[in-house]
Amino acid sequence: MAVPALALAVLLAGCSGPEQKKAAVKKEEAGPKQAPAEFKVKFETSKGDFVVAVHREWAPRGADRFYELVKMGFYDDSRFFRVVKDFVVQFGLAKDPKLSQMMAQSTIPDDPALKSNMKGRLSFAKRGFSSRTSQAFISLRNNRVLDDQGFAPFAEVVEGMDVVEKIYAGYGDYSGPDQAKIIERGNEYLDRSFPRLDKLKKATLLP
Repeated sequence: MAVPALALAVLLAGCSGPEQKKAAVKKEEAGPKQAPAEFKVKFETSKGDFVVAVHREWAPRGADRFYELVKMGFYDDSRFFRVVKDFVVQFGLAKDPKLSQMMAQSTIPDDPALKSNMKGRLSFAKRGFSSRTSQAFISLRNNRVLDDQGFAPFAEVVEGMDVVEKIYAGYGDYSGPDQAKIIERGNEYLDRSFPRLDKLKKATLLP
């Protein structure tokens, strides 16, 4: 089944406007610390728990950024704000809009897509060349069409894929949240206007 053009838009990280830039916190001089070659992250959600295994050799820059975000608690108490049935589950905008505004200004260079976007794999969303920030998606099917577009998988779900598949998809592409408003207002906007979104309660590095 062909992927609709609008569905592909789910993978585009929201562009930041002038107001977001004014509110953004200046990126620290030092870059993110290098992640371990392999590590796992447990996601506690309103639908249950799942675990992802990160493989740094798949996409080193993506793995390093993900490691940094999990360590700082960026994803805690956020929302799975864009879910397209039989396509992707997307997350990665913080509960605190100031954090999302900060990260919107902190892009990382692209990694080559060494692995395919198969079902259960995670890649960072982007809106063009070297534009990855904090938003990531989990493929709900084999999305090989994304490989040539430069979406580089860095991890895979190894436990609880059934949980991922239960994440609420009712808002879909046509009536879901506005990313610019999430960046501007955070959970206040989502909880008021989209109360049925599932929650990413906590992301934790496993020993």
